Amino acid sequence: MQRVWRFVRSEAVLVISLVLAAASMLLQKPDALYAEYVNFEVLGLLLCLMAAVAGLREAGLFALLSRSLTRMTKNGKTLSLLLVAACFLLSAFVTNDVALITFVPFTVALLGTEDKPRLIRTVVMETVAANLGSLSTPIGNPQNLLIYDTYGLGAGEFFSLSLPVAALCLVLTAGASLLLLKRGTDIAPSAEEEAMRKLPAFRAGLLFLLCVLTVLRVLDWRITLGVTVLEMLLFDRKLFGKIDWGLLVTFVGFFIFVGNLGRVEAVRGFVEKLLEGRVMVTSAVISQAVSNVPAAAMLTVFTEDWKGLFLGVNLGGLGTLIASMASLISFRLYGAAPGADKGRYMLVFTLVNFALLILALLIAGVIW
Repeated sequence: MQRVWRFVRSEAVLVISLVLAAASMLLQKPDALYAEYVNFEVLGLLLCLMAAVAGLREAGLFALLSRSLTRMTKNGKTLSLLLVAACFLLSAFVTNDVALITFVPFTVALLGTEDKPRLIRTVVMETVAANLGSLSTPIGNPQNLLIYDTYGLGAGEFFSLSLPVAALCLVLTAGASLLLLKRGTDIAPSAEEEAMRKLPAFRAGLLFLLCVLTVLRVLDWRITLGVTVLEMLLFDRKLFGKIDWGLLVTFVGFFIFVGNLGRVEAVRGFVEKLLEGRVMVTSAVISQAVSNVPAAAMLTVFTEDWKGLFLGVNLGGLGTLIASMASLISFRLYGAAPGADKGRYMLVFTLVNFALLILALLIAGVIW
């Protein structure tokens, strides 16, 4: 029983999606239309992207990047700012989750827990940076990939909104970082060295390139999926264990839930009326309770306003700890450190995130 409870606690969003899917089946019994609910292209491309990024991490590329940052400066303040900037930039290409998995443990080991305020503020700002930087590209996070595919967007159409928003978010992140990370003592460079494995990095890099070409609609997603699975079977089977299968199943659960609700006219009408003229704010609020990826999965069925939805679920990744699963990841990584002050972390995280969320929504509402 304890094992089941631990699973429910660690995979709460997955469990919720499956419960909602099962409950929605009471409204619509399973039939041939269920297959149309699931966006297999999004799931397949997301699997390929996770495999490629996991391959790059296993090959040591991100560890090399982390070490390179420490060689650039020994000043604690400058290093903290560089780490935040790296999370912002890297998240646009390898997702916010991977950026934090790469840099938060490195940050904890580098800065140590002796100066708790500085470590907490650095990790909090890394989390903010990863959540906001990831909105820059379709592959930066799952909700972008879903929106990009569901609404049939082109690269130019997507970037015409995402890049200006990313520029705003970069300014907000930089301003908050300069305010919070005012001081810092010198840092001793890490003596740990590990060579990057070039051939695995090359193979993973090719898979990542295929993912980008698929997003740009140069390649069919089924070709990319076939090549990715074949590469893992022949050269790197352990990557199967690095894929977040729970996230893929979570998507399926929400696809079924939303698909069934969309066939109930009364429910569809209510949700569409709720969203009318308020897509950005409504999706941001819903993200606070269920996380921004499920919020996007639920709302794509009920609105054609992809811009409002994009702004809402991406900016809505700020706020509560569960508004973005990436935020939970960084909290767990920080909390595992000896002497971690989780209460203080939560206080700083909440104050910073809600302040930036309100400010970002106000500015986005005026501009877009």
